Amino acid sequence: MMSRRGLLWYSVLCGAGVLWSAVLVVTLALGHRPVPQAVGVGVAALLTVPGFAAGILANRRAYRTRRPLRLWSLASWVPPHVPTWAAIVAGAAFFGFWLAIVLAFIALKGNPQVRDGQYVLVDHDRVTAVTAAEYDRQLDHEQQISLSVLGAFAVGGTFLCAARATEHAD
Repeated sequence: MMSRRGLLWYSVLCGAGVLWSAVLVVTLALGHRPVPQAVGVGVAALLTVPGFAAGILANRRAYRTRRPLRLWSLASWVPPHVPTWAAIVAGAAFFGFWLAIVLAFIALKGNPQVRDGQYVLVDHDRVTAVTAAEYDRQLDHEQQISLSVLGAFAVGGTFLCAARATEHAD
């Protein structure tokens, strides 16, 4: 069984993943790339994945979870000791990352590639030549998708680890 201190540590780690991903998603949406794609996504993954896995395992073992009895009831998704405001904040953050994924997919016009020294977008065997600026923008959309997925997982990891770590013994 994982200790409460360990779960709190994973929750903080995932919280840092949420902030890291959110800051990078916002800066990418504003047209700036503060770090290379491999660094941004790699750091987000390192901050997110361990805590998310720990949160899933800790909650699965503790609550013997199963499908909620009432789909739209908050009480069926959130442990009873977790404040409602915490569940609402987590839900809003998750929705924000989901919205960033959808908007990035809408703006994505194809798979950016370099062919024969020319920037192109490939979409279902249709090749379109683009400028370097448009090529970079499409790369930013791909990075925004990756960071938003990791950010959504980080929200879940933060919530799950914190919920399990703050549970009061009866």
